Amino acid sequence: MTVGIAGCGDGPEAATRPLTGRATAPATHSTAEEKAAGNAALSAYSGYLAASRTANARSDPGHPELSRYLADPLLTRVRVAIRDAKEHGAMRTGALVSDPTVVSVDLAADPPAVEIQDCLDASGYRLVYAKDRKAVPGTRGGRYLATATALRYPDGRWLVSDGAAHQDQPC
Repeated sequence: MTVGIAGCGDGPEAATRPLTGRATAPATHSTAEEKAAGNAALSAYSGYLAASRTANARSDPGHPELSRYLADPLLTRVRVAIRDAKEHGAMRTGALVSDPTVVSVDLAADPPAVEIQDCLDASGYRLVYAKDRKAVPGTRGGRYLATATALRYPDGRWLVSDGAAHQDQPC
């Protein structure tokens, strides 16, 4: 999912680039501002998980909700994974249980960023063949650590731009 957006201006592409430039970020931030940023990032993360579940269940890499909560490079990685599963006759079904927490907020960063850590329970979330709903061999569920980064964009939205599942790290 590494598709870069180049250029500057105020066209539609400007809303999909992270907020940059020190002049846009105050030198100090209150605890309330950091808490609000953390909550907004958690909301984007929850939206990402829900949109991803829906897109996976429909085998729809172009599902419009994905771009509502995700930015590149993660947006492209998610779309490619859904497309690959679809091309192999597979899809994801079931429930993915999430328990995210904010581990850091950096409003002075360029762009402002929130780091999220999650203990995902994928025990009931499986990659199956669409034709007969049988589990794809070699796939596993379980509980494992996941991490994500949300960035604030010029339009004020927080979008999840990076994420990783650490299936080798149970939680």
